[in-house]
Amino acid sequence: MKISCIQMDMRLGEADWNFARAQELVRAAVSAEHPDVAVLPETWNTGFFPKDLASCADKDGERTKAVFSALARELNVNIVCGSVANRRAEGYFNTACVFDRTGAVAAEYDKTHLFTPSGEHESFRRGGHTCRFTLDGRRCGLIICYDIRFPELTRTMALEGMDLLFVVAQWPEKRTMHLETLARARAIENQMFLALCNSVGTAGETRCGGHSAVIDPWGEYLAKAGDREEIITAEADFSVIEGIRSSINVFRDRRPELYAADPEGNLLEIGSTRGA
Repeated sequence: MKISCIQMDMRLGEADWNFARAQELVRAAVSAEHPDVAVLPETWNTGFFPKDLASCADKDGERTKAVFSALARELNVNIVCGSVANRRAEGYFNTACVFDRTGAVAAEYDKTHLFTPSGEHESFRRGGHTCRFTLDGRRCGLIICYDIRFPELTRTMALEGMDLLFVVAQWPEKRTMHLETLARARAIENQMFLALCNSVGTAGETRCGGHSAVIDPWGEYLAKAGDREEIITAEADFSVIEGIRSSINVFRDRRPELYAADPEGNLLEIGSTRGA
């Protein structure tokens, strides 16, 4: 499977410009690279995130679905459409949408871990489910930005069956090392391919750091971006996964009986006993 990550520089709060630019970049990726999957970053429609969401958020994701469903069908390409600021009756959500080659919606996902240091939880509502889907017969999953700091989320999906994880982000430049380390760790510990699509440019006082990447199950970079707007492309050869998982079978060697949480969700110390 050939994957193109579109490291986009969007404009804060300018939805019309961002929609036009995102379509232009998807077309450019398909024309130049002929990928099976094109990937956009987090909240590309608004940037992360304007104070006046009401003026630029996508109502029920209708515009995103209309535009990118048609584009996927026209170009015969799967589109992991990053995420968008999405306005529903019950509030705002940071919502990812995936389209297959026919233009059908393959998956929708509302970001579950909101970035409290930036106040994301004050503007958006949390999602309540994980995101697994199939593209071209391959088992995939998707998480959004801050989600990557929670290994339980990715491992839960990996245990259900996943060969490729898409991570869409607007990760700040000052913590680029964290993003690179976390992405490689998630790929290695779950023995899967990982496609990371970050953004670049400035939103308010925050500069996004880029460094999008496609990573193999050994944690090696198949493609890696810098800190400017660009498109990177790499081929994921899924035939290597079986050999990796059989040579170091971390799923077989797990000890889930030691990983239990107490009723409040706090992890118990390994080897501890209640009431001891």
